[in-house]
Amino acid sequence: MTNTLRIALSCPDRTGLVAAVAGRLFDLGANLGDTSFATLGSTAEFTIVCSMPEDVTVEETRESLAALPELKGADLWVGHPRDEAEGAQDKKITHTIIVSGGDRPGLVTRLAEAFGEYGASIVRLTSERLDDVEGVRYVVRFETRIPKEKEMTCLATVKNTSEELGLACSFKSL
Repeated sequence: MTNTLRIALSCPDRTGLVAAVAGRLFDLGANLGDTSFATLGSTAEFTIVCSMPEDVTVEETRESLAALPELKGADLWVGHPRDEAEGAQDKKITHTIIVSGGDRPGLVTRLAEAFGEYGASIVRLTSERLDDVEGVRYVVRFETRIPKEKEMTCLATVKNTSEELGLACSFKSL
């Protein structure tokens, strides 16, 4: 029997952070599921959903992770995820949309509104500021779930909105 835990931490980015956390969880018998890691400025954000052996408690997991030198000063949360039956949705990603170009205030808002208008869900969102030879360029990647019957109109709206803002837009159906 297993015990599903969600672990979320935020701390200064340090070399070896992912290895230390994953190694400690391995030592506790964890099987990692959905996992996300990113550095945001000088801060690392790490979220993990994992299956733990039934005899490994939330408190034991929290204490074991908190003892890692790499997590010194970390904001650490360990607990059970929300009940899967409560509003659980299909997490299947149907499309990846990449929008890039110069800085456009309101870009994420306008595109998120377009997705919502067609009943699409943003499953994952990442954005990145890149310095290149032409100056600063932003790349925003949306991994979405778009209802099949609204796919064409939703993608056309997202592409048109991007182009109105002077940005390049590409998408791929999965």
